[in-house]
Amino acid sequence: MNVQLIICLIGLFSPFSVASAMNIDDRRQAFLNAEKQIASMNRGAFPENAETLSDYPLYPLLKYQWLKNNLDRDREIKRYLNDYSDMRYSALLRRDWLKYLADGKRWQALVEHYRPTGNAELACHYQWARLKTGFRDDALIEAKKLWTVGYSQPKACDALLNELMASGQLTQDMIWRRFELALRNNRVSLAQYIKKLLGPNEQSVADFWLKVHQSPRIVEQSSEWQKDYRMLGSIFAYGIERLADSGLDAALSVWDGNKGRYRMSVETIDKVERKLGLSLAFERRPGAYDRLSRVNNADAAAREWRVRAALLEQNWTHVIEALSGLSEQEKNQPRWQYWLARALNEAGQRERGSKVFEALASDRSLFGFIAAETLNKPPMLSDRPLALTSEQLASFERMPAVSLVAELKSVGREQEGLRQWWYLLNRLDKEQILVAAKLAQQWGWTQTAVFTIAKAEYWDDVSLRFPLDYLGDIKKQARQQALDPAIVLGLIRRESVFDPKARSPAGARGLMQIMPQTGRQIARKLNETWQSENSLYQPNVNVKYGTHYYKQMLDRFGGHFALAAAAYNAGPGRVDRWLPRHHPLPADIWMETIPFKETREYVAAVLGYAMIYQLMMERDSIRLGDVMKDVQPG
Repeated sequence: MNVQLIICLIGLFSPFSVASAMNIDDRRQAFLNAEKQIASMNRGAFPENAETLSDYPLYPLLKYQWLKNNLDRDREIKRYLNDYSDMRYSALLRRDWLKYLADGKRWQALVEHYRPTGNAELACHYQWARLKTGFRDDALIEAKKLWTVGYSQPKACDALLNELMASGQLTQDMIWRRFELALRNNRVSLAQYIKKLLGPNEQSVADFWLKVHQSPRIVEQSSEWQKDYRMLGSIFAYGIERLADSGLDAALSVWDGNKGRYRMSVETIDKVERKLGLSLAFERRPGAYDRLSRVNNADAAAREWRVRAALLEQNWTHVIEALSGLSEQEKNQPRWQYWLARALNEAGQRERGSKVFEALASDRSLFGFIAAETLNKPPMLSDRPLALTSEQLASFERMPAVSLVAELKSVGREQEGLRQWWYLLNRLDKEQILVAAKLAQQWGWTQTAVFTIAKAEYWDDVSLRFPLDYLGDIKKQARQQALDPAIVLGLIRRESVFDPKARSPAGARGLMQIMPQTGRQIARKLNETWQSENSLYQPNVNVKYGTHYYKQMLDRFGGHFALAAAAYNAGPGRVDRWLPRHHPLPADIWMETIPFKETREYVAAVLGYAMIYQLMMERDSIRLGDVMKDVQPG
């Protein structure tokens, strides 16, 4: 027989040729069969039927599943880490292999193949390996960083931290530092363990500190403070901070009356003044501005709340002064540009204020929209959609790591595909991320598309960033509740970013993030049979219940959009507590001084998004004047 013919016949019937001739459904079934075979075996050669799928997008997953059970195959693992570095399975395999190398005391190989990941267990293995391979001093320097935390490190860190303790480099100050961090993190058992590393005399000091932690009102008992402890000032300051959470007036009185009796660092005094100032501001009480002005090295929270404290006073000179204390980056944020313009206007510097409003009016945010209305200008969408070619999208989709995501999605493993997607994005440049965002949009991954384009910090593709999914259900239910669909869209954009399967850590579900208990109550009010918690993942059900609940909040708070949005996020009981006590408060000041950061940002976002959706749908039923009505006393 002709040799060439023989070669052709061999090629025709080889496993690889058979695989390439299979249609996609057959290849998917072959993948599932190979996956089951790998799962059923602990060790052994890579299955031949799996090898035939080498050009199938999920082949790297099969190879990973096999290699994680064959961690002694150094050569193949190194090749895998090199060939599939842009796939999440590479990181998972490296993690497992490094632990395997540590178990086998193969320190040099571990040092060579370690990559920083933020995993404390691997970091400790790596530093121990460095110690064992001649870099003891460097390893102990890093061990000090691993020591100085307010929580327990993994068991893998024990040897390294024991070596640090035995080295003589663990000072009493470092022990005290971790003791305090543990208490601030409320890890009392860890603090009690660390106490044992102190000398006998200092252990009694630690016992007193633990006593103050458990019963901070001890700071009011002068008899308890007749002690000659080096740390007494720090313990007193810590007790004041603790007491401020349960007895703010007592904390203020004891601090102001006794702080001069103790030796304390500027940093310690700053911590107390910051805590007292923030506590006063959160409760909308006088004195917050003055207290926060005493902080020497204010962090971002103290700087921003100094502005808010001045707003609560409606002292516009103080507002301008506090704004000048922000960092340059903070000053340029739309929020603080708005307050600068508003303060300048209120202080009589209208020309300067108008210039700031002018620059802000083109910003696509609630603050920009208010600025535009202040100047009697139309609000601007500033829409600049991404201009991408079909070839750019097709080329990106052909990347093996992207093909893997697409195939995971096709075989019903969407969550696994999303994990790979986010791993991949961290390895792409900005231009590639923009292509990825558009591809995710084409795939129907609405939420992923929005988050992806945000990672590239491209804010001007309005239709991508502000989807109109489920518009039929939204319009129908908005009409039933006499709501504008724009406010419902704004709520959904903030709550779930249009993911009908979204679930919060607290258990809220679906597009409008309804808690099951709330869903049951609404079903009862609507005389509907409650199906199950999973019914909240159905867009029509979720939007019906969500719009009903928001309308309840709107009615409860006199049609005030901002109060209703705050209640939707934080609960009506909290909003009742946040209402002004005696006099009406301008809505913008009320919104800016909401104590919870999440709710404060939520309200501004929902209202800003509602204005964007109104512009997109060419509606004008929501007026900023209605949104920004004064908040009446509760």
